[in-house]
Amino acid sequence: MTATRHLRVDGPNHDNRLDHMAQGVLGQPLNRLEGPLKVTGRAAYAAEARPENMAYGVLVGAAIPAGKVLDIGDAPGVLAVIQDKRMVRYAAQGMDEKGPTSGPEQVEYMGQAIALVVAETFEAARHAAQNIAIRYAPETVPVIPESVTPELPPKKQSAAGNVDKAMREAAHTLDQIWHTPSQMSAAMEPHAAIAEWDGKSVTIRAGLQMLSSNRKQMADALGIRESRVRLLAPYVGGGFGSKLGINAEAVAAAIAAKQLGRPVMVAMTRQQVFDLAHRRSETRQRIRLACNADGHLTGIGHDVLVSTLPSSEFTEPVAQATPFTYEAAHRQVVHAVARIHRGSAGSVRAPGEAVGVTVFECAMDELAETVGIDPVDLRLRNIPDVEPTTDRPFSSHKLAEALRDGAQRFGWSARKPMGQRVEGEWCIGMGMAAAVRVNMLVESRARVTLMQDGHAIVETDMTDIGTGTYTILGQLAAEMLGLPPDRVEVRLGDTDFPPASGSGGSFGAASSGNSVYLACEEIRTKIAKAMRCDEGDLTLHNGMARAGNVSKPLSDLIKGQIVAEGHLQPGKTEKSHRQATWGSHWAEVAVNRWTGEVRVRRMMGVFACGRVLNEKTARSQCLGGMTFGIGIALTEALEHDPRDGHAVSRDLAEYHIPTHADVPALEVHFLPERDAYVGPLQAKGLGELGICGAGAAVLNAIRNACGVRVRQLPATPDKIIAGLEG
Repeated sequence: MTATRHLRVDGPNHDNRLDHMAQGVLGQPLNRLEGPLKVTGRAAYAAEARPENMAYGVLVGAAIPAGKVLDIGDAPGVLAVIQDKRMVRYAAQGMDEKGPTSGPEQVEYMGQAIALVVAETFEAARHAAQNIAIRYAPETVPVIPESVTPELPPKKQSAAGNVDKAMREAAHTLDQIWHTPSQMSAAMEPHAAIAEWDGKSVTIRAGLQMLSSNRKQMADALGIRESRVRLLAPYVGGGFGSKLGINAEAVAAAIAAKQLGRPVMVAMTRQQVFDLAHRRSETRQRIRLACNADGHLTGIGHDVLVSTLPSSEFTEPVAQATPFTYEAAHRQVVHAVARIHRGSAGSVRAPGEAVGVTVFECAMDELAETVGIDPVDLRLRNIPDVEPTTDRPFSSHKLAEALRDGAQRFGWSARKPMGQRVEGEWCIGMGMAAAVRVNMLVESRARVTLMQDGHAIVETDMTDIGTGTYTILGQLAAEMLGLPPDRVEVRLGDTDFPPASGSGGSFGAASSGNSVYLACEEIRTKIAKAMRCDEGDLTLHNGMARAGNVSKPLSDLIKGQIVAEGHLQPGKTEKSHRQATWGSHWAEVAVNRWTGEVRVRRMMGVFACGRVLNEKTARSQCLGGMTFGIGIALTEALEHDPRDGHAVSRDLAEYHIPTHADVPALEVHFLPERDAYVGPLQAKGLGELGICGAGAAVLNAIRNACGVRVRQLPATPDKIIAGLEG
């Protein structure tokens, strides 16, 4: 029987056990374990399996923004045209346990999947799907957020004191409105699924981020027991939130495979990904700041307008970090929701803070300019000792250190006043911003097996979406069990393994890592018993166990194998302490005074995220996040047609993500940190922290360079030129 070590994180852990292990591999910048498989094409992604007798399905998208599908015509030469009531209208949200809204006969937005055409070849299915005749009963619906009266969900409003009064009585104030456009995840691997039935059970290989909840969603969508669903996602080519929940392709593939009695693959085109994957809602953000003559904030107002579908519960949590980032006696958050018929809104990387912190940090820069103090000093003067309004202590707080460390490293003292540094036709400026992101743990399990020959196997349905999960879990097991990293095999992405948190919300590494830690701790206890010592007195190193003067090979202590499971649950510390990750962003840009072109010349981030599990993969996470920030600031905008709401810039030719030429060499630094309130691993989320505030540093640098303040993101050359001419 497998022993399970369970931990509910109800209190702090100050043991710092991992700091006293002997193997010395955790935290090291090791290369990714699966790297050779990926660069040689041996890591098979969702659409790359080829089961025998597989057919190909292509989704048919709605050509109206709302209404009913009255009739779907014939498609000669194909295997089937399927419109099943179980087909979903949009993707499930992350961690949902029910399938998303189904019923393809009712259209909620243009591009919604309303049918599936299946043929012997992909080309035949695509041809038929593009030419099939469909008859609709269209409805007139709103597609522009400002065209409807927004809802004000009571639980998403908050207020303390009187912000209006604080604004009236303040020495300095700011009251401005920013707009951010819809944004997309645009992961490299498009969504795809291959479904195959064996009797009443279905196996689906798909690009998914959170298998344990995805399995529940799929069972609910198909109307079968969860035990009849197996999901496989050993390799995922990026997700950024777009693969948190099951989507139309996976459900349609399963339905078609059952109907035809053979495997079916459904892969989305890039345009379909933009139609059917979640978008980040556009936002309208009004920021009000009030402060005294010394720059101490007295009032904070953050009014937000976002949009979502009429039947969806998700709304972008834009002001998520506003309640606890800065001190102010008077504060108000207004969260307004416009229900319109654009593509489904959902989590895109760093939901909330990605755009909320970006705008708020631009506002702080603007207030510093109004007050006449350095923007770093303004932030330092307003860091709270405890969470404002609740008086909860912080589990750890590193913002001040991140600001001071970043200023020194970046050479902030050399920053010139606005518009005073010119090199030829280029105006040069520097900008900065604070970085903050909420932190959380999610229930997670893992199984670890230590074999008599001294190698270990880690198994969990956790996913690796390009983040380095294989490597960090391998390093963690190697450290705990005293093994060289090449003696640890990590198996992920299979619902036959213990259910993990999945990848999302920057909680994956900490949650799944804690479960691996616990399983290894249980194994260490068994080894210690065999060594007749306490676990705390046991040293494991390179396959040897030592206690006092006794040293033995692990192979002498293990009979067959030792198997243990780790089970982590978040507990009371999530409510007793405000948990967050902190950092600072720094950017230097050049703005062409004739063309409005912006070039990011250098950029740096300083981050505190608890224990760093692998310095190389952690740095890569930050590089990706900072690149997202450049996109938010300068290039990314999903444009919607104001007539019908459909996504216009729906491929990578029109939706401009930063390329190599747009991204300079980025610099990343980590602050040493151990957060005792996030489990024995003492690690926190990191990937999304790199985004939060990065775009603000770029936008603030533009202001310093040429005096232009862009509040309608992104800051494209036309807006820069308009500002220069104005």
